[in-house]
Amino acid sequence: MQSPNDLIHQPVRLKIMAALNALASDQWLEFVSLRSIVDTTDGNLGAHLNTLEAAEYVRIKKDFAGKKPRTRVCLSAKGRVAFGQYVAELHAILAPQNLDT
Repeated sequence: MQSPNDLIHQPVRLKIMAALNALASDQWLEFVSLRSIVDTTDGNLGAHLNTLEAAEYVRIKKDFAGKKPRTRVCLSAKGRVAFGQYVAELHAILAPQNLDT
């Protein structure tokens, strides 16, 4: 049996991936909202997002809303597939095994 994706399995990254997976594929979530969902600091969230971005699991967009800087995040197609596989692997681990007795 294959073990779950270590990149996603880390608790903060798992929360990030789950939150973004709940959105439509073209929907972006603002950094501030994601930080509130994940319940972590700016620096910690930023570091985990950088890791996920390097793996091409998330896309990050930085722009301005008026004069205020804004960072938004969305799950990439690759990230959506990876998260789906991760969840399937967990289901396989947790599923009752058919044992012949």
